[in-house]
This record gives sequence, C-alpha cells and structure tokens, in this order.
Amino acid sequence: MTILSPDAIRAQFPALERKHAGHPVAYFDGPGGTQVPRGVVEAMTDYLYHHNANTHWAYPTSEETDRLLLEAREMLAAFLNGAPSEIVFGHNMTTLTFHLARGLGMAWGPGDELVVTDLDHHANRAPWERLALERGVTVRIAPFDPSTGELDWETLERLVTGRTRLLAIGAASNALGTVTDVARACRLARERGALSFVDAVHYAAHALVDVQAIGCDFLACSPYKFYGPHMGVLWGREELLADVPVPRLAPAPDVAPERLETGTLSHEGMVGSAAAVEFLAEIAPGRLSTRLALEDALAALHQRGQALFERLWDGLGTVAGVVRYGPPPSRPRTPTIGFTVRGHSAESVARHLVTRGVFCSHGDFYAQGVVDRLGLAETGLVRAGIVCYTTEDEVDRLVRGVAELAGR
Repeated sequence: MTILSPDAIRAQFPALERKHAGHPVAYFDGPGGTQVPRGVVEAMTDYLYHHNANTHWAYPTSEETDRLLLEAREMLAAFLNGAPSEIVFGHNMTTLTFHLARGLGMAWGPGDELVVTDLDHHANRAPWERLALERGVTVRIAPFDPSTGELDWETLERLVTGRTRLLAIGAASNALGTVTDVARACRLARERGALSFVDAVHYAAHALVDVQAIGCDFLACSPYKFYGPHMGVLWGREELLADVPVPRLAPAPDVAPERLETGTLSHEGMVGSAAAVEFLAEIAPGRLSTRLALEDALAALHQRGQALFERLWDGLGTVAGVVRYGPPPSRPRTPTIGFTVRGHSAESVARHLVTRGVFCSHGDFYAQGVVDRLGLAETGLVRAGIVCYTTEDEVDRLVRGVAELAGR
C-alpha cells in the first residue's frame, strides 16, 4: 500500500517546529493527547468564522451547523464501523461514561454485579464503582499479571457470572500499552447475559476499531488522542441508546443519539473530530471509501510504529537501571511504554529529558490500578508513546537522554 511519507505527515503539524533547549521538540506525550494537524484547526476555525450557530433553527447558519454535525457523526461512524445515529458526542470520555453509568444504573441494585479491571484508566472504573454507593451494586475487579502486564483471564472468566450486569474493559492500557482481546471479553459478557462497555481511548489511535467485530454494546474514545480536539465520543447500539434512562432536560430531543447529549456541545470540536478522522484517512489517499482508507492507514502506521517501538524497547533495555513494564514487542500492544530509572523519580526523569527537547509524561496517568499493582504509587512511571509523527532520531534522543541520567 502507498501512504504518505513520515516527512509529509510531519509537515502538517506546526507544533513540530517548536524548539526547546536548542533541540527540536520530540513529543512522546501522545498517549495523553497528540499534537493537532493544520487541517483540523482550519476546519474548526472555518466553522467558528462562517457557520457558528445553535442547532435546529430555520436560518442558514443553523442549518449549516446541523449539516456539519451530521457529517461529523457520519465520519465517526465510519471510524468505528457503526451508524451515525449511534454516535454520541460529549466533553470527554469520562463525562460520557459517568452519564451513561448513571442511566444504566437506574435498573440495577443490590444483588447485581459489575466487573472492571485493574488495567483500566480510572475513567472506566470510577463511573461503575460509583454505582456501588448510589445503587448498592457489587463491583468485582479483575487483576492483571504484573510480570507480563496482561489481563488475568482465568480470574476474569470466574468473576463474570449470571449476576453480572455489565463488564467494563479497556482495549489497550494507556500506561503499559497492553492490548486486550476485548472481542473475547465481550463474548464472555454476552454469554452470561451481561452488557459490555469498551474503553478504546488509547487503542483507537493505533488500530482500526470495529464495534461489529468486537461485539460490544458500548464503546468510547477521545478524538484528542488521535490528532483531534478535546472531545469525547460514545458509540452505543441504537436500541440501547434509545432506552437508557439518562438524566436529561424535558424539552431536549428524546431520540438517539442526541438524547444522551446534555446542553449545547462544542460544535467546533465535533467538526474538528471529523477532521481528525479525515486526516487519518488521507494518510492512505485514493481509497474507495473512508473506512478502507482508515484500514490501510492505520495498518501502515502500526507497522511503522512497531519498528520504532522495538527500537525504543531494545534501546532502553541496554540502559542499566531501567525497568520496562508491560508486554514485549512480540505480544499484542500499542507503541507505548512505561518505564522507571533506578534512583530517580518519574518526574525527575521527565524533567531531565526536557533538557534534551524530549517531552514525556510521568505519574499514574489515571491508571491507578496499574501503578498500585506494580508497587509504583510513590514514584510513578515515565511514559513514552510513539505516534504518526515520531522518528528514529527522536527515539534515539530519548534513549540517550535516559542513559545520561542513569549513568550519573
């Protein structure tokens, strides 16, 4: 397949022109939010300059807004392989998940059980755990193996029973990069009569999401993790979105998907989210459909990312005092690594790398169960993520920076 070269992709990101401490900035903070290409910002600017209005009124800018928001739903539906009527927008994934959980929880009470995992971002735990307080449900937590960074399937299968009402599970760990077989997990939930909710926030930036193949009931992602603005997106089966008793204003639309959207949203963010999907599709130009273009683009980016990740994994593995967490490159994973350097807190490592123009995040990344189980609650992890604009030179600069610090 023919896709855009790394240089052609990088040329679309003005942030890459930034320098710090005499170095071009190398952004490894993508798992917390990627940089944004020029086309996404231009789409948002064009909306605000020329089409800005509220919805469903009988004048041109309102009608233009209605059309653009429908196109945004269509683009995100192509991204996830759903239908436009199944795409809910929100301020972020966390807000959407709390909102959905509260609605679903209206039908649950004592004796009902929910299953979450220790691998997940807290946004896919706290909304469900809150229902233990609000509705009296029981929450079961499936652990992961600290030595591999992978889910304990034996325990998960034991926890999901006929009492389970919902299984909440992440497609990929935002702290370790572990990819979990969520299709298998959703099949397990379905066999036990439970609903399934998939957190694909970290996964969606690195692999093609297919809600039909996964077989989930709900799935959430965040466009700002795949080159878009700060927004959240929830996909749900239309029949479920139509019935879940979410809190809502009586005059607001009562049809899916708008019935799950509270208040006036960021229309420019919705337009920008669609532009982010379009950016990804245009990495593989000339395909017959957006979905086919996305399939080719993400497959090719995965190959590039895998090669760069192996270089990063192996390079850090040569540095004395560095501990790498999560599965090796030979196992299913995203190109995201969590690591520590002996004798140094995660923050001190990140601050040292800044002096080399390398931007990495540090801490727990809201994956509290992960750092607790690894025994790193005090020091945290350093996290480095490879995305579409990462280069070999940047990977090598990160490794050299860590080696400098470790050698002191």
